[in-house]
Amino acid sequence: MHNVHLFTRAALLASVAAVTGFAAPAIAQDAALSTDDVIIVTGSIRQSQQASIAEKRQAPNLADIAAADSVGRFPDQNSAAALSRLPAVAVQRDQGQERYIQVRGAPNRWTSVSIDGIPLTGVDEGGDSRAFRFDAVPAVALSRMVVNKSLTADQQADAIVATIDLQTYSPMDRRGLQVSGDLGYGWMGLGDGEQRQGSIRAGWANDTIGVMAGASHYRRDQLTDNREVGLYDSLGPTEFDIRQYKLERWSNSYFGGIEIDPSDDLRLWVKGIYTEFNDDEQRNQYELRLDRAAAGTRGFSSGELYGVPLRGSFNYGEYRNENYIGTFGADYEALGGFSASLRLNYTKTKNDTYLPLVQSSTSGFASPSITYDASDPRFPIVTLYGTIDSATPGNPPVYVRGPELLNSPQNQLSVAGAYMIDARQATDVDAYTGRLDLAQEFDSGLTLKGGLYYVDRQIDGNNFSFANIAALGALGGRVGQPFDVNSYVTNVPWDTRFPLGFTLNYVDNEAMRADIDSLLVKLEDAGLFDPAKSIPASDRYAQAEKIYAGYVSGEYEMDALTIIAGLRVEHYKMENSGTVITSVQTPITVDQSYTDFFPSVNLRYEATNNLVLRLAGQRGISRPAYGAIRVGASINDTASPGTISGGNPGLRPEYTWGVDASAEYYLPTNGIVSVTGFYRWVDNVFFSGAEILTGDTYDFGGVDRTGYLLSGTFNGKNGKLYGVELNAQNQFDFLPSPLDGLGVQGNVTFLGGTFDAPATATQPAQSGLPFQGLSDTIANASVFYEKYGFSARVSYQWRSDWEDTLGGLGAGESRKGYENLDVSLRYSVNDYLTLFADLANLTDEYYIAYTGGQDKPSEVEQIGSRYLFGVRFDF
Repeated sequence: MHNVHLFTRAALLASVAAVTGFAAPAIAQDAALSTDDVIIVTGSIRQSQQASIAEKRQAPNLADIAAADSVGRFPDQNSAAALSRLPAVAVQRDQGQERYIQVRGAPNRWTSVSIDGIPLTGVDEGGDSRAFRFDAVPAVALSRMVVNKSLTADQQADAIVATIDLQTYSPMDRRGLQVSGDLGYGWMGLGDGEQRQGSIRAGWANDTIGVMAGASHYRRDQLTDNREVGLYDSLGPTEFDIRQYKLERWSNSYFGGIEIDPSDDLRLWVKGIYTEFNDDEQRNQYELRLDRAAAGTRGFSSGELYGVPLRGSFNYGEYRNENYIGTFGADYEALGGFSASLRLNYTKTKNDTYLPLVQSSTSGFASPSITYDASDPRFPIVTLYGTIDSATPGNPPVYVRGPELLNSPQNQLSVAGAYMIDARQATDVDAYTGRLDLAQEFDSGLTLKGGLYYVDRQIDGNNFSFANIAALGALGGRVGQPFDVNSYVTNVPWDTRFPLGFTLNYVDNEAMRADIDSLLVKLEDAGLFDPAKSIPASDRYAQAEKIYAGYVSGEYEMDALTIIAGLRVEHYKMENSGTVITSVQTPITVDQSYTDFFPSVNLRYEATNNLVLRLAGQRGISRPAYGAIRVGASINDTASPGTISGGNPGLRPEYTWGVDASAEYYLPTNGIVSVTGFYRWVDNVFFSGAEILTGDTYDFGGVDRTGYLLSGTFNGKNGKLYGVELNAQNQFDFLPSPLDGLGVQGNVTFLGGTFDAPATATQPAQSGLPFQGLSDTIANASVFYEKYGFSARVSYQWRSDWEDTLGGLGAGESRKGYENLDVSLRYSVNDYLTLFADLANLTDEYYIAYTGGQDKPSEVEQIGSRYLFGVRFDF
């Protein structure tokens, strides 16, 4: 299988390398239909590619564009998957599904996001990142996606490597009635769970008014195989963690808009979007706690242990993410070159997680004895035995191996020792945004621009809290509802592809969750459980964030050279409130404000009719996550030195200076070959650790806490990020029929970068640390054929290993690189109906994490391939 993967990788990349060889002189064809410089894509792969290339060429800054049909021609259910096919763009997956975007290998917090030019702030589980979750935005709601890799002054400065603008459909793109959508159904390769999707978008427009409404739905029922090792010590693995998740994931979106053009120079519009991502997760998990065995030997490749505690963990958890977005826009273009644009927006983002985790363990001689073979450390093979006491009467117990067990002891967990961890997180962000842009064109080729920007965000949330524990087994009988954790074991064996050595049966998580919900009500009524303690006051944060910004810029065209230079000024204010717990609870508010200047310059030079050269420089910022800067904390004044666990409100933003350069050669065959280089110098890089407190934030009640040990997020020293992107796209129109339907596109990015961290109370000074998420190489390639109503595309993605900890410090995980092979097939029955088949993840990847080296995998996960079939309609 490994050789097949290598062959696939080599063949696809070689096909892309052949682009320039086939780029013989030919008559250039139209990039796409064009009206008043607005590119309209009518549906084919080739028109979509041509539109993206044409927009990239016209862009004043360094940018990559995914046109609308790129979404429909790939098996992509959300915008993250569609964006991942652009140069230097990689994704981070959760349970195999695309969630976060990483541009140029940088941490995902270094990429900002806007919808229709309005900046959005992401909210993740726990408030630990501002990274935007793309799995909540179905790609069908968008007309195009623009990855701006160099900034202009009118764009938000909160972007170190890129800002991505998600642009929604306009009802005025086409006149008359328009209806489009799709219906699809399929299955998941692992577990045969269903996969389904559907969307519809309807609009009508004349020369004055246009209206549009639409909706989309996607759902998958998925199994995820998972194996983990808790840690490795000097003797070997400390536990074997055997998991399988049963997931029901679905996302919905509803969107609509109205546009009025009362005159040739005025355009008014209103758009509304609602998106939701939902994940119901059933956990079946068993941990063989090797380092707690009563006796025996443990090694890296094999072991024989007696009396190994088996802990079961179960839940029926809920993840919810919602976005409400409403925007009013007005665009005015007058004679004489004057134009004005106004945007008013309200956005609400909600992120909620509830994970009632039930746990219980075997004990004593109910704990099995085992032998294991870990010669393949990804998949340890375990043989189970009973455990017996060979001690003579009156002597301490002696644990020895008994007969081999035919059934796993998963129904031998302690009934009295069962408990539930009430894990919860919720963060809500309400944002009010206003933006005004003005521009004046002059006959001399000069255009002056200026604008104002204001955002007011109210953030209320908590870090992931799991402090409230209910003793279910011990308390259930006291309220007339005894809880037997073993009673939920079914007779249905796991549907798994991972070797193990023994079988496990599913637990009925739904029935367990229903009984827990009922039991908790009774425990609360009896005063035995207090849900108010589920979120400690020290985990909560309430913040008011305001940004006042203004910019000026000038664009000057001198024949082949265009110069855009500007300055953006941002004044930032934060009112940060929370609660500190010592022997009492003390509310604290910390205010901060600062003003920053962000210059930028972009040079675009058309060296020849086909060659465009670019050079850009900029300054950017990345502000700390809400949870990282919260003032909520728990303080121990009796320790020596005292300790503080909580937020770091003194955390400074990350700042960067950057430079980009590119050479873009536009082929006469509607293609492009380009090379781009970039470099970023970054100050104040975020990393996690523990440092001696020097400020007075936590001084209250007459106590000077200078010198206390604070655990949280801190600023490192300087860092650098750099790389080279190679991109090629071509259509072989010049070849004789039927070969003229062939086309290719591909890109490969080579990356590097490190940062330095100062000495802390727990770590010596370190240099050359890798950035979170930095793969040395990211590659995408696809070959397509489109002719006679038939289109087919084979698409390949690969990224190399990367670090998966905040800043790469501590004993965090590294992630092994992986590849994805997808196939998309389309057949146009007529002008209105198209049949499709999307086959995704055909390499059936393992997603692997490791600690200290690839011989010590800490997590192995697989979700299987995906198959979806359906029909698209457009009339």
